[in-house]
Amino acid sequence: MEPVTFSPVGVVHSPHKELAGMPVQPPAAAGFTGEIELLPEYAEGLLDIEGFSHLMVFYHLHKSAGPLLSATPFLDTKPHGVFASRIPRRPNPLGFSVVRLLSREGCVLKIGNVDILDGTPVLDVKPYVAEFDAYPDAASGWFSGKLGGISEKRSDDRFL
Repeated sequence: MEPVTFSPVGVVHSPHKELAGMPVQPPAAAGFTGEIELLPEYAEGLLDIEGFSHLMVFYHLHKSAGPLLSATPFLDTKPHGVFASRIPRRPNPLGFSVVRLLSREGCVLKIGNVDILDGTPVLDVKPYVAEFDAYPDAASGWFSGKLGGISEKRSDDRFL
């Protein structure tokens, strides 16, 4: 296969300056706010974004230390495969978060529930549409029964 190349469309500004201690998922990031600063050439792409309450943000895990095919994730005590988990050390270091859209000021999106490292390159932003993106009957695999206390979960140094 041909290599795939992406160019950032913007950058995340967040209170999370270090990997260790960050919320492990957006539900653990309640109360954390930040910004997505899009490059000016993408300003037109923000037309009508204000009508959405949530956004899907796709980004490059630029501090990833390289891939692991299995590891013990933050929410469990036993190893799982990279494709059956959300560990940040992936073959292609892509991350995504569903964040709350608080407001827009020009090319800057003010966002809530931020679990993204400060300075992270943004690859794409898409509107979250519950009718497309939520599946209430979805099975959660090994995550089932492990989400209690998610709001207090923070990353440690296991993936540095």
